[in-house]
Amino acid sequence: MPKHQAMLFETIEGGKVRCNLCAHRCLLNDGQFGICGVRQNIEGVLYTYVYEEAIAAHIDPIEKKPLFHFLPGSKSLSVATIGCNFRCPFCQNWEISQVRFSDGPAGLKSTLLPVKEVVRQALRNDCASISYTYTEPTIFFEYAFDSARLARESGIKNNFVTNGFMTREALETIKPYLDAANVDLKFFKDESYKKICKGRLEPVLESIRYMRELGIWVEVTTLVIPGLNDSEEELRGMAKFLVSVDRDIPWHLSRFHPDYEYHEAPPTPVATLRKAREIGQSEGLRYIYLGNVWGEGENTYCPNCGQLLISREGFWVKSNIIKDGYCPKCGQEIAGVFS
Repeated sequence: MPKHQAMLFETIEGGKVRCNLCAHRCLLNDGQFGICGVRQNIEGVLYTYVYEEAIAAHIDPIEKKPLFHFLPGSKSLSVATIGCNFRCPFCQNWEISQVRFSDGPAGLKSTLLPVKEVVRQALRNDCASISYTYTEPTIFFEYAFDSARLARESGIKNNFVTNGFMTREALETIKPYLDAANVDLKFFKDESYKKICKGRLEPVLESIRYMRELGIWVEVTTLVIPGLNDSEEELRGMAKFLVSVDRDIPWHLSRFHPDYEYHEAPPTPVATLRKAREIGQSEGLRYIYLGNVWGEGENTYCPNCGQLLISREGFWVKSNIIKDGYCPKCGQEIAGVFS
């Protein structure tokens, strides 16, 4: 993989660099890689090895991200590279997210996919947006930034599917071109983030807050894992936090299934997800969805009159009667990006 000069770093005396892209803010000696495993200090300059090196590029329904209030029913070109700044043992994309360039030949062959070709593919396939997803888009920020900027010029919107562990500088830099984000809120305990993900809670909360301040449409996903984050206390804490930011933030409660290195817990009982939904509703959240549960918890209803607005089956929209962002029955404004 060829190297490409990174964004958002500073050179420090002694040839060290500090990466200011994600909240780890890695301080790297010459030759050292960041926690992400794809960014390296070479003689006081930070380089990325994943620029235009796609490990995946697929056409998805936007609902797969999941984004239910952002251009529902539309297609999105999903792009990813290897790498992540978390080490979640239950990662469902671990085959690509947990690969590090710093470990040597990955065993996974990336494909050169230039920025211009990303946008061409989106246009060719009538995609309303480009999703930077599957792995952590903060890690391939330069690639996402240049693609998003060119996409905006072509009338295509952009979204991140992210763990939210980025800096304010990164959000301020991408803000002119980023229309939406689905942020994983994995836990509501800092010790869980530290022990399990090798991250921290507060930067994720700050990202959710700051995205909304910047006018980026935000939806949040919580993978509900038995024994790890499914207590009423923790779920209620998440719900209270989301309400404090914006009660219109859609909350996706996703069913866990054993994967990668974590097999201690069984698949999440549907009853647990239903209870989590009740908790969110009792705290005032207006749009709550159940994920990885076919045929339940997928539809969008008017929070005022209860009218069925968007009917879904899995990732597919069967009908959508929202008119210019409003409920046609009672006139209630429905939060989201619908055009």
